[in-house]
Amino acid sequence: MDIPTAPLGQSFATLPDRFFAPVAPSPVTAPAWMSFNQQLAAELGLDLDYWQGEEGLHVLAGNKIVPQSQPVAMAYAGHQFGNWVPQLGDGRAHILGDVTNASGQVFDLQLKGSGPTPFSRNGDGRAAIGPVLREYVMSEAMHHLGVPTTRALAAISTGERVQRETGLPGAIITRIATSFVRVGTFQYFMARGEHEALAQLADFVIQRHYPALEGDAHKYPKLLEAIIARQAELIAKWQLIGFIHGVMNTDNMAVSGETIDYGPCAFMDHYHPETVFSSIDEFGRYAYHNQPRIARWNLGVLAQCFLPILHDNEDAAVQLAQDAINEFAPLYDQAFQTGLCRKIGLRFTKDNMALAVAFLDLLQKHNQDFTNSFRALATLDPAEIEVNSNRFEGEGWRDWLGKWAAAHDNEDASLAARQDMMRTCNPRFIPRNHVMERMIEEAKGGDLSLFNTLNQVYQRPYDDQPEFDDFTAPPTNEERVLRTFCGT
Repeated sequence: MDIPTAPLGQSFATLPDRFFAPVAPSPVTAPAWMSFNQQLAAELGLDLDYWQGEEGLHVLAGNKIVPQSQPVAMAYAGHQFGNWVPQLGDGRAHILGDVTNASGQVFDLQLKGSGPTPFSRNGDGRAAIGPVLREYVMSEAMHHLGVPTTRALAAISTGERVQRETGLPGAIITRIATSFVRVGTFQYFMARGEHEALAQLADFVIQRHYPALEGDAHKYPKLLEAIIARQAELIAKWQLIGFIHGVMNTDNMAVSGETIDYGPCAFMDHYHPETVFSSIDEFGRYAYHNQPRIARWNLGVLAQCFLPILHDNEDAAVQLAQDAINEFAPLYDQAFQTGLCRKIGLRFTKDNMALAVAFLDLLQKHNQDFTNSFRALATLDPAEIEVNSNRFEGEGWRDWLGKWAAAHDNEDASLAARQDMMRTCNPRFIPRNHVMERMIEEAKGGDLSLFNTLNQVYQRPYDDQPEFDDFTAPPTNEERVLRTFCGT
């Protein structure tokens, strides 16, 4: 049997048994490659001959186990749509182990759709082809858009059918993350009163994500602050590109600051702050404009979990937690406001921020496309607004463009530099919902050509790729996707 040149590490599996359930993936009948991410594999320093070969296929399909590895399913709890669930855990996912890249960064390697675990809650542990390909394309697109995220190493068809509303082709995705520890992982142990486990988990997170805190006398308060800061930055990045996660439960928030568990996620087409796509988000809890508020709520839950390890004195612990949580709003505001001004080519000032907000208001008023409208600004010369502003017609636009041109007169940077800035923060290409749905429908019939094309296009989302201009078009009324689904 071929053996990879570097066996998988097992750092998470070295934690006490209460953190996971040792469980092997369930074999599948006829695994076949749908995609293997060579670029990511090279970045991770993986042995391509092994992982792209027959042996690697069977490992990533769950049919074989890498020697000396112990697959595990993580234990965690969580609030789902605000409702407390004391035990969730990986119901259809297995961490095979970890790999370390040339820079010393450790990444966990996880199969999803790889069979039932002790946490399956009567589920079949499997995944259909649609959610697998959606997560593959979405997570890779998010990476290339510059958003911290889990990544997709491989997508494999199983040769089996999974039963959802109807029978669908089965598939497995291999996900890579700096870790899969969630807010819900801390909740799991807090709810059980296992304070020693909370400290062990915090130490693992420090070692994996925040090694500069090791040995610090105040490492746990500083860890909480660092997690909050990363989440503030992450949510700002979501808002700035119109990304809607769709299911921001506490078990779907990673303490690494990476986007995780894509499920019913989607990108806005026309701008509206109350946009919701997830079919299970009946009351709009996780709507676009609510995402910062929900992130803070989730982090408040995390802060409660930290109380036993923040300080021996309860009042002091509560104060440390509150101080940390109070930092979320200013950190988020700074990241979002600075980013929004950059999207219209300006540095942050109160006046420029008001101008950027007015731009959003006009997008909503005229039902205009979020992504394309911001991108169009990069093509305009503020000195020649009357000549080339055809994209922005309707009540209020002439006045706004005049103010925008005047604001650019106060900038020190050259026009070319400002336009370049706008192009580097306003993508030309996003995974549009109607295109993703078409890709999934074609894949169900065995045609992966659109899937492969989209993976190519989204590697360069900020570049003009005129041969792919069709993918920039908003949906027609007939194409518009109103609801997205988890696929569980």
